[in-house]
Amino acid sequence: MSTTLWIDASAGASGDMLLGALVGAGVPLDVIASAVDAVAPEPVGLAAEEVRRAGLAATRCHVEVATSTTHRSWAEVRALLEAADLADKVRALALAVFGRLAAAEGAVHGRPADEVHFHEVGALDSIADVVGAAAGLVHLGAAQVVVSPVAVGSGSVRTAHGVLPVPPPAVAELLRGVPSYAGPAGAPAAELCTPTGAAVLTTVATGWGAQPPMTVTAVGSGAGARDPEGHPNVLRLLVGSAPGSADAAEQQVVLACNVDDLDPRVWPAVLEALLAAGAVDAWLTPIVMKKGRPAHTLAALVPPAALAAVRTAVFTHTSTIGVREHPVAKHALERSSATVTVAGQPVSVKLARLAGRVVNAQPEYDDVARAAATLGRPVADVLGQAQAEARALLGP
Repeated sequence: MSTTLWIDASAGASGDMLLGALVGAGVPLDVIASAVDAVAPEPVGLAAEEVRRAGLAATRCHVEVATSTTHRSWAEVRALLEAADLADKVRALALAVFGRLAAAEGAVHGRPADEVHFHEVGALDSIADVVGAAAGLVHLGAAQVVVSPVAVGSGSVRTAHGVLPVPPPAVAELLRGVPSYAGPAGAPAAELCTPTGAAVLTTVATGWGAQPPMTVTAVGSGAGARDPEGHPNVLRLLVGSAPGSADAAEQQVVLACNVDDLDPRVWPAVLEALLAAGAVDAWLTPIVMKKGRPAHTLAALVPPAALAAVRTAVFTHTSTIGVREHPVAKHALERSSATVTVAGQPVSVKLARLAGRVVNAQPEYDDVARAAATLGRPVADVLGQAQAEARALLGP
């Protein structure tokens, strides 16, 4: 099953609204905070609180930093991200968002992206917004992200470049080619979509428009700083899956055969060949055949489209002259990944969700083994610590 997100930006979008919506939809604040801490050159505090906007409950995420006038270039921000101890997917998404921002600023000011100096979006709080949003979105593991038309606001706004019309030039450039509008009827003149918000949305969106068909499992509402009359100043995030996918079974095929005359040293290569041919799982079961001969049953779980290729792999890599096949129905939990750290070493954790709640969290063994080798510690010790960290990701 794959996760679908719908982002309702009909009241605007900003970094803090995105963070609030992610936390409200169930992303642990620690997931966001650990990614921000890995990048930030100075201390950054994150705090979430429940607020109301036009009478509706929402989550406000505060990014707390010391007062600073530091303006970083795209090259400096890129160096921070590349040097940070981040999960690869989080780093890639954050780099993509800032790269899009740099390209937009460069187009607006008529200079190459690498020469762009960020002002507001180069500040520490905006770096935290982008990296935190990237960590939260990667945590949800969405395959489809649909975004509503984006409210940009009206009037004017004061920036580091002076007073600019709304939408500011960078926002207008970022939203080129995607649906946007001034905002809810009767909304006061104000900036509703920031460059950070526009950059994140246009980077992650796989489509634009109304909510797609989906079975919703979680809803988060991220609050903006203002509470204007007439409309709730929130960005909504709906998390779910394609209709019926939570209950529908995938139709697959179990292919099996008994083998009693194959050199056992060959079996690892056989299993690898079946997986390479398209099997989603492959395994061996020790058996005793007629006349008391020891043997193995080779089995593989195969999507119908890969059946011919896997069958060929079985005949090519084993001594069997026949296989059995029977259809099965497979139900699978929604899966995503997160990252924990053990003595500073990152370890990926595979998460499984039931009805939107994490019910299983297992560290990836290869990451555990690599971390153990780096730390010079027994694998069992590192695995135990990683499992303890992973348990904190389980739902209530």
